[in-house]
Amino acid sequence: MNYENYDLCFPDQPVVDLYLPIWANLPAFRNKPAFIWAEDGPARGDTVVILCVPGLELVEIIFACQRAGLQAVPVTPPHPSFANDNHDHHLVRALSQTKPKAALATRSYIKRVREYTSSASSNNRLSELLRPLTWIATDDLTGIKVDDVKLNSATYNGCRSNDVYLIQYTSGATGIPKPVLVTAGAAAHNVRVARKAYDLHPNSVIVSWLPQYHDCGLMFLLLTIVSGATCVLTSPNAFINRPRLWLELITEYKATCTPVPSFTLPLVIRRGGVDKGTSTINLESMKNLIIINEPIYKSSIEEFVHVFGLIPSSISPSYGLAENCTFVSTAWRSKNNGNFPIHKNLLPSAKLPCCREELMEEEIEILVVNEETHEPIDDGIEGEIWISSPSNASGYLGHPSLTRETFNGRLSNKLAGFFVRTGDRGIVIGKQRYLYVTGRASDIIKRADGIEIHPHYVETSAYNSCREMLRAGCIAAFEYSGAIAVVAELQKGETDGMSLVKICEGIRNGVLNDEKVEVGEVILVKSGSVPKTTSGKIQRWAAKYKLETKEMNVVMKMEFGDINGCRSTLFKDHITHEKNGKEGKKKIEVNAEKRQGIFVATANTRNHLSLLSSL
Repeated sequence: MNYENYDLCFPDQPVVDLYLPIWANLPAFRNKPAFIWAEDGPARGDTVVILCVPGLELVEIIFACQRAGLQAVPVTPPHPSFANDNHDHHLVRALSQTKPKAALATRSYIKRVREYTSSASSNNRLSELLRPLTWIATDDLTGIKVDDVKLNSATYNGCRSNDVYLIQYTSGATGIPKPVLVTAGAAAHNVRVARKAYDLHPNSVIVSWLPQYHDCGLMFLLLTIVSGATCVLTSPNAFINRPRLWLELITEYKATCTPVPSFTLPLVIRRGGVDKGTSTINLESMKNLIIINEPIYKSSIEEFVHVFGLIPSSISPSYGLAENCTFVSTAWRSKNNGNFPIHKNLLPSAKLPCCREELMEEEIEILVVNEETHEPIDDGIEGEIWISSPSNASGYLGHPSLTRETFNGRLSNKLAGFFVRTGDRGIVIGKQRYLYVTGRASDIIKRADGIEIHPHYVETSAYNSCREMLRAGCIAAFEYSGAIAVVAELQKGETDGMSLVKICEGIRNGVLNDEKVEVGEVILVKSGSVPKTTSGKIQRWAAKYKLETKEMNVVMKMEFGDINGCRSTLFKDHITHEKNGKEGKKKIEVNAEKRQGIFVATANTRNHLSLLSSL
């Protein structure tokens, strides 16, 4: 018999099935596949969009994508009816910019999406982007036991340190959310630095309700793994519906660390206090109450410490942004007693090096720079915060010019490396060199006399003028038609017209007394009207846009003029014009078109005619 195969280790056989035991018993063949099935699905380096609700399944899928070498884009899944314009717009943006090969979602969600894309009424941009995607059901991927899969580290083909493994969107606080390219190495560096900064270890217990799709909520998943800690997760909706849940989880699991936006503390005091439930609240285990979302006011923290008996030394005011993965700095130190110095009612977010030895130990370099000259400025002067770090992201996907502008900052007449220009304003104060994040450059209101105003001070004074009627953290101040406008959400419930007028006047007077700033217009709106990010930041740019396009759900509007003390008020179907003069107060009523129950008030005689014509 003539044999064509002369390999003694793999001799020919008279029939094909006799080759199988030889194949199975050869050591060199044990990890050698006989067949490889190739499909046009996601492969290493491809982008996949993750449409999963917050939960352990989402966590599992994110890590699975990293091991598979896929670029994950976690996105809040819109309702499959796609009736919510805000969520739909973000999904269209994500699909258009990242161009994913596949989408991961539950089997039931995929069924609803296919029903939507196949319907005649869904002939739109979103439907066009959804149809060509390869849909993968997460039901088939999750819950697989490790024992069911033969793991071989030698054949692991996951991401490398320079690989982009995650595309996370910015919060949208200062503009339309942008896709940030995060490499595996940058993310690993960022969470290692954060672990060291907060002194996290395998005995640490973290509680988080932050959105798991980007920024702090997402990075704390990685931080948990790097620290060997345990993380107790719940959804943002669960917290918003019942804020006390956050405190109960800290108490039950004896949590040592929890990251929360700055608006959390006053919200919990109002809606989740000690008298809002039956279970006992005990926060003695807390070592790091990480406060994010600048500005960080001392008063709200002091009130929370007083109400819930929190140990002051656990307060960890911090600073971060998506362009540096998440974490940048914290003013907390392990031997700190919580007695931070204050600058204009703000707590510091970092402690910068005071000498060369401390500078050499820092892994993230932070500078305050003159925005125009690109030169570092002296302590005590406000400027733009610049960051240089191995944690810096690679740039914005599909935005080359904006990437160069933001991620390639260079100091004037210096050979130093690149810096990320954060767009945030900051100031370094005192011998200990504490950094205070004072606001965002794009939000600054510039008066005609050149004085710059950070809107959060105006918003805080506005809320303090009428706490019982306004919603905390739901006020936006910005420049509008050459004046300062304040948009404030009313608490739910009926309020008569005269009370609304008093609220508007109270806001104007409160801001004038506290900040010496003239408010030109106050707009009271219904609850939920002021746009916010998923982490609770006010989107002032979006609020201004809604006001300009008349999309704001206005209850009352009042414009304040400065000519002869005049004020004109539109209320229901009458415009009332008041003028204070030598003859006393005169009142003239002018009929106006009804606005279907929406009350609008104005107080600027200069706009009287244009206001009538607009109605």
